[in-house]
Order: sequence, then C-alpha cells, then structure tokens
Amino acid sequence: MGKSAKHKPAPKPKKQVKPKPNKQVKAKPNKQVKSKKVRRPARALVADQSASPDPPRHPAPLAIGPASVVLDRLWSVVMSRRTANPAVSHSARLLARGTAKVAQKFGEEAVECLIEAVAGNRDAVIAESADVLYHLIVLWVASGIRPDEVWEELKRREGISGIAEKAARARDLPLAFGLETTKIP
Repeated sequence: MGKSAKHKPAPKPKKQVKPKPNKQVKAKPNKQVKSKKVRRPARALVADQSASPDPPRHPAPLAIGPASVVLDRLWSVVMSRRTANPAVSHSARLLARGTAKVAQKFGEEAVECLIEAVAGNRDAVIAESADVLYHLIVLWVASGIRPDEVWEELKRREGISGIAEKAARARDLPLAFGLETTKIP
C-alpha cells in the first residue's frame, strides 16, 4: 500500500436521517346532539372502530342502503322455493324440516363463521358469512318475517347507543313478564 492510502482519513459515516412520519389529520369525534331528530349513519351499527387511530371510511353496509337489495332478492328466491320439490331445492328441503331445524342449521353456520373468525381466516369468514346470511333468510321465511321488518328495526335503532338500547331491553324484559322489579335475580 502507498503512503497516500494510509494517511487518508476514513470517511465519516453518514448520519442516518429518520423519515418524518406523514402528518395525518385525525377526525374529531362526533358531538352528540340531544335532539331526537338527529340520526347517526348506519355505520354506527357496526363494531366500534375507535381502537385504531384512523379507522377506514367505508360506506355503510347492508340493511339501509342499496346492498339490502341483494338480501331482498335472496329472500324472494327462498320464498318462491317454499313450494318447490325438496329433492331439487336446498331451500325447500330446509323449510320442509321445520323452523326448529332451520334455526339449528343457522346456529351451526354461525358457529362455523365464529371458528373461522377466531382462526383469522379472512376468506373463510367471508364464505361462512354468506352461509350465515342465507340461512338467516331461510329462518326468516320459516318464521314469516319479511326483510323490510328487519330493516325498519335497524332504522329504529340508528342513533341509539348500543349500551342504552341494551339497558332499556333489560329494564323492559321483567316488566313484560309481569314482574314488579327490574332486577332479575
């Protein structure tokens, strides 16, 4: 090696500059208005997403918007299959077994959906959710329930805190059975 290589100072390590995080504007929480006429959007019916710092903004699902049309059509198809041949139609076969069996099948599908959710299988949860919705609609048909009745109940609950709604049900349930107390032992 030559002398020039020995006496040349070692290059200084470059100072690492940490990238500055993008500034995100956090949405301010909605102020509650005491007027009964103010309604919250349907997304208030979905699970609380406040745990994440900036929850994604998605359109409200089902029930009150155009997506409910899919479920309304499915209900119409299941209704039309009530009198179909059970050997040809799965819906007819389920309905022929009676409401208790339809309810049992709905419960089985709901449990399968739960299992996939706990396992973190997103695609399987989507598939099982479709099964749950189908079997729920079969249960509605077996029970004589129309989708618009469910949509109206969902609309009625808009803007009502889930905690307040459950508390009201807990308070009204004993009274509905003729009990003189709102406390159930």
